[in-house]
Amino acid sequence: MCGFVGFLNDTPDTTKNEAVVRAMAARITHRGPDQEDYYVDDKVSLGFRRLSIIDLAGGSQPITNEDGTKVLVFNGEIYNFQPLREKLLEKGHVFKTRTDSEVLLHGYEEWGKDLLMKLRGMFAFVIWDKAENRLFGARDIFGIKPFFYYLNEGNFLFASEIKAFLNNPLFKKELNEERLPEYLCFEYIPNTETLFKHVYKMEPGAYFTWQDGRFETARYYTPEYDIDNEKSLAEWETLIDETFRGSTAAHGIADVEVGCFLSSGVDSSYVVHEMAKRNRVRTFSVGYAEEKYSELASAEEFAKTEGVLNFTKKITAQEYFDATPAVQYYMDEPLPNPSAIALYFLAKLASEQVKVVLSGEGADELFGGYHYYREPLDFEKYMRLPLSLRRALAGLASKMPNFHGKRFLMRGQFPIEKRYIRNNYVYRHAEVNKVLAQPVDAPDPSAFTKPYFDEVKNEDDITKMQYADIRTWLVQDILVKADRMSMANSLELRVPFLDREMLRLALQIPSKYRVNQETTKVALRGAAAKQLPEKTAKMRKTGFLTPLNDWLRRDEFYARVKETFESETAKRFFNTDFILKLLDDHKAGTAHNMKKIWSIYCFLLWYEAYFIQN
Repeated sequence: MCGFVGFLNDTPDTTKNEAVVRAMAARITHRGPDQEDYYVDDKVSLGFRRLSIIDLAGGSQPITNEDGTKVLVFNGEIYNFQPLREKLLEKGHVFKTRTDSEVLLHGYEEWGKDLLMKLRGMFAFVIWDKAENRLFGARDIFGIKPFFYYLNEGNFLFASEIKAFLNNPLFKKELNEERLPEYLCFEYIPNTETLFKHVYKMEPGAYFTWQDGRFETARYYTPEYDIDNEKSLAEWETLIDETFRGSTAAHGIADVEVGCFLSSGVDSSYVVHEMAKRNRVRTFSVGYAEEKYSELASAEEFAKTEGVLNFTKKITAQEYFDATPAVQYYMDEPLPNPSAIALYFLAKLASEQVKVVLSGEGADELFGGYHYYREPLDFEKYMRLPLSLRRALAGLASKMPNFHGKRFLMRGQFPIEKRYIRNNYVYRHAEVNKVLAQPVDAPDPSAFTKPYFDEVKNEDDITKMQYADIRTWLVQDILVKADRMSMANSLELRVPFLDREMLRLALQIPSKYRVNQETTKVALRGAAAKQLPEKTAKMRKTGFLTPLNDWLRRDEFYARVKETFESETAKRFFNTDFILKLLDDHKAGTAHNMKKIWSIYCFLLWYEAYFIQN
């Protein structure tokens, strides 16, 4: 796990260019504190920060091929690099290291962009082809590893994190204020744009080329469901168990010790169980003094059952709030998911003992873990009623006081692509102009996600919801906080559920074996039940809970947020009367506005870090 930076030179002054690329790389030292190295020629400058995991002595980057005509910088892990290396040796390629990075370089020489579909792993990389005067780069199919680029006025910069651009004089730092409504609704920007103008995210499963002053990007992979209705539940359970066993073995390859994150849920427990078959693995868990929000007791109980070491930390409210500004800086863009701060402390705890951890991210999106994936089952019969009748009932319900079933009737007038953008927006579209200082003409947020529903228009509603999450929520939220919070602590985080073979399997499983009226992750839980205690396999999905809702009602933290809401920065962007009322109503207990408050607060802390302090 590492970080890279680079840019197309605007001057032949190699001394100046090397100083710039060094400064860019220094900004992301946390991604790779073990080593740094650089490559500068008359056209391109590349920088690299390394966290040594494989081939500790020989894995330096940037790395070149035999004749020095191709140069690579790479962040990630290729889990099938050894068989690929054997094939390349048979074809006459000469290796000087035993790293997965050199396999990428020779693989590109041999197969070009066809290399990408041969890779099993998490990656973002760039290859400078001196002979062709071409840059080529790509990102893994899930978007586990980040890849940002800046494209403006003929300048092209790229890096593992946006903050590296701050140290390049070619970068013009501007707020992409037009995207603020989307941030308020989704808690992230739901396309390739960012909150920095002219800074873009490479799509998962995509590659780019830069040649002759022209930038082009295209997808090399898009998930496609191929449902197999012939297999029984027992057969799917067996296939999941076999495939997951292979995935955890591949993800455990390292020349350093590998640990595991452990919560009380089935996903991380399944990972720990498989890893514990090979090693006496160390596990790491965090919780809170507030017991109703803490999973520590269950995690510790499972660790004892498995006979693995378990290291824990209880996060205090003071620690949580004190860490939030740094967390928003490390995120690159504001991300108000409250679990991100807990993940920051979890990664910090693990990094004190290991360099690599495995985690359970991705299981919910692939195998149907979120409880609201069951909603289409509740709506199934109702959606058979004529649309005109459903709209009429929704109209009547909207005029009545709150009653049990009102939300059902209101939502029942919409198709799935309008009804579901995760569970709820942070702010509804109608609220955006109430919270902003200046009204804007923003598109309905469902317009950003409808294309994903259209791509699977022939699938059932459960599958549509999962697919939309794989293409949006997983990429823009779950994997962002996983990467940034682990890398902020110089820790490599691997996700064995997000594996090419696991995805291939998940895309075949019928929705009835993913979700039913009683439970979620039906087939996955069945597979896990063959290995884990019944209590663990059946554990209900709770998410990464925090006591933030309660903490915001405490005087000291209410005062901290209120001061930020009354700042000049807040007045520039937001209707301060509106956001202060949100805060006061929440403190009084007359409303539950935690998500809305935290969204504004995190944006303001992020803006402070990037546009005032820097």
